[in-house]
Amino acid sequence: MDTPTELLQRARELLAAHPVVDGHNDLPWALREHVRYDLDRLDIAADQQGRLHTDIPRLRAGGVGAQFWSVYVRSDMAGDTAVSATLEQIDVVDQLLERYPADLARALSAEDMEIARDEGRIASLMGAEGGHSINNSLATLRALYALGVRYMTLTHNDNIAWADSATDEPGVGGLSAFGHEVVREMNRLGMLVDLSHVAETTMRHALATSVAPVIFSHSSARAVCDHPRNVPDDVLALLAANGGVAMATFVPKFILPAAVEWTRAADENMRAHGLHHLDTTPQAMKIHEAFEAANPRPVATAATVADHLDHMREVAGIDHIGIGGDFDGTAFTPAGLDDVAGYPNLVAELLRRGWSDADLAKLTWQNAVRVLRAAEDVAADLQATRGPSIATITELDAL
Repeated sequence: MDTPTELLQRARELLAAHPVVDGHNDLPWALREHVRYDLDRLDIAADQQGRLHTDIPRLRAGGVGAQFWSVYVRSDMAGDTAVSATLEQIDVVDQLLERYPADLARALSAEDMEIARDEGRIASLMGAEGGHSINNSLATLRALYALGVRYMTLTHNDNIAWADSATDEPGVGGLSAFGHEVVREMNRLGMLVDLSHVAETTMRHALATSVAPVIFSHSSARAVCDHPRNVPDDVLALLAANGGVAMATFVPKFILPAAVEWTRAADENMRAHGLHHLDTTPQAMKIHEAFEAANPRPVATAATVADHLDHMREVAGIDHIGIGGDFDGTAFTPAGLDDVAGYPNLVAELLRRGWSDADLAKLTWQNAVRVLRAAEDVAADLQATRGPSIATITELDAL
């Protein structure tokens, strides 16, 4: 049996060959919140521990080879405001790519991801988090794709006009007619359909409609932690036929049952102080830390995440799982997965549990690359048979 030190060394060696493709990181929103996109004031080429979960030195230490940067905007933003804010998020990713070309490489395809890895750079892709970002417009969806967005999470925490969220009351019962058309247009473009944050009904509707693999960019197993943000077993089982990937998240309130109630109380405390419960600015973190000092927090670990991955592998299969940490999108992280430098600790834990190098290579790199390549192949076929959809929500949903 390898010692912990030997397991960690094996993990780092594996990640050198098969680095992590992480499905979701909220650094762009953190840059908006902390410095309003002034990158001179927050240089991620330097260690930003204590301010951010993410910087280039720690991405390197963590063995990250590709990152989907979330161009998230809050779901209480609506209409043109949401679209403009999403464009600002895309713009800051573009600025990061221009500022750090030796470390970050723009990636628009699976082939770009492979090239970046061969060059020793971190492939940088974008994912829009929430269909409110397109303001009910398929033309806006296409514009986001043209700007480099390669997945869209159909909802965030609140319902939208054409899709139900996991953390809202039932609205349209999953996807509306226009919602199904959004999925079809995403397939035609080659944009991955992301089902994190959506209601179970929305998951099943999207899987029934999509002819390309789907992803869950940052969701874990409902059977291990009964939270609506996680994926139920019957949906996990559908991924084998669909070809998709569920990427386990690290957010404690989604992975550790004891953390669910604690986080609900912490969120209420934030609102009582007039702050949004997802706020991670320094002012907000002081409120969080004071609450935690008075109410000790249940602490998840790398083993907690490994429990989810064990279950997800058993139900979905080794070809259909990945990693989506949600760093810089959560106030709290597991012990050992405190920031983006922590991935070797998770891989070492999985090695300790007997995962093979071949299985881990699929988890960290191969599955995510395969899914994007498959979506590109589907798009090429669809574009040969039909053009852009000009359908409207007014027309399809009879609004």
